[in-house]
Amino acid sequence: MLTKAWRLARSRPIDVGIVGLAIANEIELAVTHVDLNMAVQAPLSIFWAAPLLFRRRFPLAAPTVVFASFAVDAMIDPHGLKNLNVAFICALAATMTMGAIGELRQAVAGGAIALAVLYWVSSRTGPTSVGDYIGTTVLFTVAWLIGFLLSTRGRAAREAEARAATAVAEERARLARELHDIVGHSVSVMTVQTAGVRRLLLPEQERERAALLTVEQTGREALAEMRRLVGVLRRPEEAPALAPQPGLGHVVKLVEQAREAGLRTDLRVEGEAVELPAVIDLTAYRLVQEGLTNALKHARADRAEVLVRYDNGRVELVVRDDGRGGTAGSGGGHGLVGMRERVAVCGGELHAGPRPDGGFELRALLPVTET
Repeated sequence: MLTKAWRLARSRPIDVGIVGLAIANEIELAVTHVDLNMAVQAPLSIFWAAPLLFRRRFPLAAPTVVFASFAVDAMIDPHGLKNLNVAFICALAATMTMGAIGELRQAVAGGAIALAVLYWVSSRTGPTSVGDYIGTTVLFTVAWLIGFLLSTRGRAAREAEARAATAVAEERARLARELHDIVGHSVSVMTVQTAGVRRLLLPEQERERAALLTVEQTGREALAEMRRLVGVLRRPEEAPALAPQPGLGHVVKLVEQAREAGLRTDLRVEGEAVELPAVIDLTAYRLVQEGLTNALKHARADRAEVLVRYDNGRVELVVRDDGRGGTAGSGGGHGLVGMRERVAVCGGELHAGPRPDGGFELRALLPVTET
């Protein structure tokens, strides 16, 4: 029971704070020595904090109910609110809730409602100077701004998470399409070669002919099934690749393209090159492509360096530039999110970030065999 309560408190701390304010209201009313009209204060005090628990569903209405209860209280018992401290804190919390409304016009309207009620309550609870009104305006405007800024940061974080999730989903779909093209090309070659061998068999080799025919039919069925499954992932303007996907053997062309675009790019290959599985080979190519694209389009770099190193059963890929890049990839760093997804699929490691002497570096380690 205590464990569940602790998990709830950690997951919804604001709601726990609101409940705490509601309880504190009742405690203050019970222990205060100030002369209050309890027939008014006791029922109305329920509405000083509790409506804020419904702020997600009713972002403007919930805090408005809080201020409406203050207005009714001041109308019936003008001097009651003046002597209650927790009620003042509840008003600040309701004002912050007004500022935290996601829609700006509603947030501003909420702030106006809060100040209007506060001015009216102040005028009813006793003598008030111009300085008191100024102090109230400043204090509650600051509370509204705190709510607004916290909401903005939270909204930005949620939007960034949503964009990152979209980037991962798009990269997975792209990877699935590319895997389809890789496997489809290989299976097509196997099927064609199997059919060719079957036609070369002697008439008496019926058992071998039947076995090869089964392999051929299975290959064709697998291709048809892959096309159906991956077809839903392929965009309308895309068509299946008619040739094998690119790999590290095409990095020289990437470097040449970067040079033609005005980026002075050096390429170094160290170690003895080994043949890579198609998926890892394609991932390595995409990493270099992503790094050079970032250097060209986003980092505003003048120079870039590409390193391909074969060593100890792994291939290391490094793309570094001298630009201003703080992120990698298009879409505010989501290219990098996609690359992390690709590298994770291959069982590799990816490190990316600013260089101490300026510029940006993308570094990956990929196994030379599939994991």
